[in-house]
Amino acid sequence: MENFNVILFLCNWSPHAAYQQLQEGDYQIPAEIKMVRIPCTGRITKALLFKAFEMGADGVALVGCGSGTCRYGSGTQAAINNTEDTRNIIELLGLGKDRMRLATFLPHEPLPLKEFLADFCENIRAMGKSQITPSITREESLFNESVGAIVAKHDAFSCQDCGKCTSSCPLALCGKPYSPRDIVSGIIHGEVMSQKIENDIDACLTCGICHERCPSDVNFPEFIRDMRCSIGSNGGNGSGRQAHGGFFQSLMRAMVSPELKPNRWNNLPEQIQIDPDSKVMFFGGCAPYFDVFFKRHHHVKTIDILHDSLRLLNFFDVYPRLFGEERCCGHDLLWSGDRANFIRLAKLNVEAIRDAGIETVITSCPECYKTIRLDYEKHGIDLGFNVIHLYEFLETEIDKGAVEFNHLNKKITFQDSCRLNRMESVRDFPRKLIQRLSVEKFEEMKDSDRSALCCGNCAWTGCDAFSKALQVKRLRQAHATGSDLMVTSCPKCQIHLSCAMQDTMLGDELKMEMIDLTSIIASTIRLE
Repeated sequence: MENFNVILFLCNWSPHAAYQQLQEGDYQIPAEIKMVRIPCTGRITKALLFKAFEMGADGVALVGCGSGTCRYGSGTQAAINNTEDTRNIIELLGLGKDRMRLATFLPHEPLPLKEFLADFCENIRAMGKSQITPSITREESLFNESVGAIVAKHDAFSCQDCGKCTSSCPLALCGKPYSPRDIVSGIIHGEVMSQKIENDIDACLTCGICHERCPSDVNFPEFIRDMRCSIGSNGGNGSGRQAHGGFFQSLMRAMVSPELKPNRWNNLPEQIQIDPDSKVMFFGGCAPYFDVFFKRHHHVKTIDILHDSLRLLNFFDVYPRLFGEERCCGHDLLWSGDRANFIRLAKLNVEAIRDAGIETVITSCPECYKTIRLDYEKHGIDLGFNVIHLYEFLETEIDKGAVEFNHLNKKITFQDSCRLNRMESVRDFPRKLIQRLSVEKFEEMKDSDRSALCCGNCAWTGCDAFSKALQVKRLRQAHATGSDLMVTSCPKCQIHLSCAMQDTMLGDELKMEMIDLTSIIASTIRLE
């Protein structure tokens, strides 16, 4: 007989009183239930709810006080919102939303609580075991590199101490006491496990401007990436400053489970055509998960980028295959220091793509492109298929002629993606495409092209007041161009800059309409 694990987050107030009455009445709590006593259901975030699934729970119940009886006022509504979002996310993930349930009880309702527990456990048993197998921890990683090996690998000893990295670092220019050269020096001198060095390693945006300016060609972003992996493997903090409670890292580690079958491409617009036998695959990335997670705060719809990408492929008579079981590319696992699970995820992706006979993968996500195109092979995973960014495909097709663009009465500026902007093979495509558009005016921001500023976060690590200051600075630069529309090329840029626009003090000053370059092309392109 299978053993099931059901996590019960139980509010310390009304429902706990009812729970105690059941215990005092000799009621046998179902063996599946592992009770966690909490101060309020509203304090159990989406990250904590999902963490239970990542750690092997077959079901999660959040049990709190009824509306109007919460001791903290808004706890019940927060619990409703977090439960709904988590249910939608685990539905996308293929677990089934019914593995997560919210219920409320008053102290005098032990019998309804008893019925709820019995019913929920019965439903979980009927659904069967979760397909998520707890992932390995960093401490168990077999992919550890010594600090000395990482220093040698990236030739960090060749640092000339010129300071060009620090003088160009967006965080340093926003007032953060932060210096790439000081980090390298501290690591070389054996201070790698000091709290300051760990914090600074976590804080790096890995945007790549320092590498652009370094006369010794020290690839500081990749050096930081490998140091994060090393620190985690040696029991250090391991990128402990992960944003949003580490939710997205948990999500990606869950996807490492081979038995998991995500349900990724639901509710496609009717006019989009796909071909289940095509040798061309469109790889969408994590936009659907982003939109569910952030919908109550930033109101972004990054999934529109994917739909518009598919519309453009159809426009040029390409009808790609979509994988309903598509998993994350693993970018954020790698860059937040979890190389072992990144490699496991990468192998699952490549195996599925090759087994389907795919010859070409097209993606519109900068991080997916860099990760699949370059990082997989750097980590010893042979692809066996081509990887193309959508912008490269579009520029090639549009350059053949026979298309024009409807005029858009907007003044636009452009926010570069850090990942695309550091890759010689694709960095010029966004501006080539922008120059083809018919708009009222296109004006670059003060820091643009190779000097473009990051949106303030990478791989969901190191988000702080200085990241916010960087976002504010970037939005002010956008407004200074006189533009009324910011064109982006990465879904995370939209998320992070939208976050800054929610500032209660500066929001009106910062607000600006944003649209992805893919979407603006899709909405204005037409046959000649």
